[in-house]
Amino acid sequence: MAKEAESHEKCRKLNAKNKFNKMANLINEAEIRDTWSPIIESATGIKDAEKLSWMSEYCHNHKLYEDANIMSLNPGMNLTGMGAVAFPSNFNGAADGSGDKAPTLLPLAMQVAAQTIGLDLVPVVPMAGPMGLLSYLDFVYEGGAIGGGGGADGTVLPTYIKTADAAASGDTLVGTSRIDGKNIIKIGATTTAAGIVTVTYADAELVAALDDHIPGFVGNDDGTPFTREVGESTPDKVMGLSLFSKSVDARTYQVAAAVTREQVQDLKQFGVDAVAQVEAVLTNELTQTINDLIINNIDTLAAANMTASGVSLDVSLVPVASAAGGATEGSQHRKVLTGILAAANLIANRGRRGAGNFAVVGPQVATLIQAVSGFVPNPFANTANQSAGAIYPVGSVAGVQVYTNPKWAWSYNEVLVGRKGDGNGPGLVFMPYLMAESVQTIAEGTMAPKVAVKSRFRIVEAGFHPETQYAKFACTVSGGGTDLINIA
Repeated sequence: MAKEAESHEKCRKLNAKNKFNKMANLINEAEIRDTWSPIIESATGIKDAEKLSWMSEYCHNHKLYEDANIMSLNPGMNLTGMGAVAFPSNFNGAADGSGDKAPTLLPLAMQVAAQTIGLDLVPVVPMAGPMGLLSYLDFVYEGGAIGGGGGADGTVLPTYIKTADAAASGDTLVGTSRIDGKNIIKIGATTTAAGIVTVTYADAELVAALDDHIPGFVGNDDGTPFTREVGESTPDKVMGLSLFSKSVDARTYQVAAAVTREQVQDLKQFGVDAVAQVEAVLTNELTQTINDLIINNIDTLAAANMTASGVSLDVSLVPVASAAGGATEGSQHRKVLTGILAAANLIANRGRRGAGNFAVVGPQVATLIQAVSGFVPNPFANTANQSAGAIYPVGSVAGVQVYTNPKWAWSYNEVLVGRKGDGNGPGLVFMPYLMAESVQTIAEGTMAPKVAVKSRFRIVEAGFHPETQYAKFACTVSGGGTDLINIA
C-alpha cells in the first residue's frame, strides 16, 4: 500500500509539473503577443490577428538573435579602436567584417514581413535558428515502419500501404488512391523463412486517411457492415494520429547597394536620407523576390494537382456577337468567377481539408472581376473594390480572397486558387529565420556608405499531398485573342 501511495504521489506531482509547464508556455506566448503586437501595429499598420501572432513570435526570436550576436561585446577585451573597415564575406562565419552596423535591424525586418503579400497566401512558422523542424499532423490507416526487415528490430509494419506495384502473393488489393491512382494494398501473410513479415514494395508509403479512403476498414473488406456475432468477435482496427517532422535549413537571398558621399550630402537639402532610400529599395527587392518564389511554388503544385486530377477548369469567353441571345459582356465575365469557385471546390474535393480561400490573378483578370462585381442579373456575394488603385488585395468573391500580381503581363490569363491552412496540414509553409539583416560599411578609399541586406528563410512542402491544396485554370476567348475585357 505504501508503494502504491508513493507511486500515486509521484504521478500527481508529474501531472502538476506538466500543467505548470503548459501554463508557463501559454503565459509566455501571451506575453510575447502583448509585448510586440502594439509595436508591430504602430510601425506597420497591420491589424490582422493571425499575422500579428506570427510576427510577434518572429520579432521575439529576432530580438534574441540581435542581443546574442550583434549587440554583445567580449568582456575579456580591452576597449580598442575599430581598426580597418572590412566588409563581411560571410554573415555567419569567420569573416564578420568590422562591425559597422545599424544599432538595430528589427525595424527593417518588420517592414519586409509586412510588405511581403505572399505571406498572406501561406501559413508562417518562424524558425528560432538557421535549422528547424516543421511538424505536421496526419491520420494514417494502421501505420508502422515502412521498409523491409520489419519485425526483426522490434518495429511494427503497417497493415495498409500505397504503392504503384501490384499486390504480391499473400497481399490483397483493397482500393485505388483517389489522389494519385496508386494501389492501396492490405499486407497479408508474406513471410521469410525466419517468419518475419516484410514489405517488398520499393515505393511503399502509408495511406493517409484524410486524403484516401478504405471502405472496408471499419467493416468487412467489401465495405459491408459486420453482423452482430462477427462484430463481437472482431478486434477494432486502429486509426493512428501521426506526427511527422521535416528538418529544414534556412536559404538565403542577399543584395547590396552603394551611394556616394556627394549623394548623401546633396540630397539632405531636399530632406532625403540617401541611406534610408537605399534600404527601402533593397527591402522592395527582397519583398518582390520572396513574393515571386511563393507564387511560383504555388503555381508548380497547382499544375501538378490539375494533371493528377485529370480535370480542366479552363473558362472560354464567347464574344457577344457570337453568343446566344441575351448574352452580355457581364454574363461572359461572370464565368471567371464561376471558375474561381469551381477551383475552390476542387481543392475541397481533392484535399478534404476545406475549400480554397484565396486566388491570385493578373491585372486584366483583376479588372474583369472589379467590373463585374456589380452585375445585377446574376448577383454573387463579393467585396470587390472597384477603385483603380486597388492592387493588393482586390477583394473577395464568395469568401475567396482575390489578390493581384502586378508583375504578371496584362495578357496573362491564368488564375491560381489555393487554400491557406494552419501549418499543421498539407501545403506550403513559410519558415522565416531572419526576414532582413542589414549591414552598413564605409568604403575606405571613397568613404562612401554601402548597404547590404540579407533574408534567410525556407519554403517547405508539408504533408503527404501538398499539391491538393492548390488549383489553376486559364481564361481564353473563343475564336482567339487575348482581350478578355472587350468581347462585345
